[in-house]
Amino acid sequence: MTNEGFKYSILASGSSGNSFYLETPKKKLLIDAGLSAKKITHLMAEIGCSPKELDAILVTHEHKDHIHGVGVLARKYDLDIYANEKTWQTMDEHNMLGKIATEQKHIFERGKVLTFGDIDIESFGVSHDAADPQFYRFMKDDKSFVMLTDTGYVSDRMAGLIENADGYLIESNHDIEILRSGIYPWSLKQRILSDKGHLSNDDGSETMIRTIGSRTKKIYLGHLSKENNIKELAHMTMENKLSRADFGVGKDFKVYDTSPDTATPLTNI
Repeated sequence: MTNEGFKYSILASGSSGNSFYLETPKKKLLIDAGLSAKKITHLMAEIGCSPKELDAILVTHEHKDHIHGVGVLARKYDLDIYANEKTWQTMDEHNMLGKIATEQKHIFERGKVLTFGDIDIESFGVSHDAADPQFYRFMKDDKSFVMLTDTGYVSDRMAGLIENADGYLIESNHDIEILRSGIYPWSLKQRILSDKGHLSNDDGSETMIRTIGSRTKKIYLGHLSKENNIKELAHMTMENKLSRADFGVGKDFKVYDTSPDTATPLTNI
């Protein structure tokens, strides 16, 4: 019997909106829906899928670029929504999703593993200015993929939880020099650069140096800022730093770009 693993597509990644699609023989899941339901539907069509087929949406945290389309999709297609308790409290308190039926609301505690059909998903906390932000490691048939964006730093504990995955979506949000000299007000610059902000190109590269393993085949650069980064610069920084650390860039694994408005191909892990 062959190990089927699972399929995934990064539907969108960037400061304007984020969404990740995951498919196994038994389940079809969306992790975040930070664009309009119409745009998500269009992005899913790019990879030959439809929101009608989804089983659930997992939420990482309550920022708009991660939940913008969640409520509409959940109501239209009667989808279950999973988030941790503090994230639910914040979303409900500020009516961020609109009316959601109680039976569609589910708790996914930080630090827990939940099984969805034939795939196990582990949540882990990150350092970001949200109520209780968490990201995920997807595991099936001895294969795993890690989603890690929206964190100001990566602790040793977090690095240990995500090491040696087959694939990564890692944050490369900004180039520090572009951000520092850019048009953002100083308070916003401080927020992005803080321990509760976002990983820079250098930070993302350092995280990969700490966590990459012999299984790792694909690294996707995510959550790039339109104002404070350049795709080619993020890509070059990651490849150069990994090469200097004696990793086999382009041989043992490849580095891929993501887009805020085009889905990556549906890929087998």
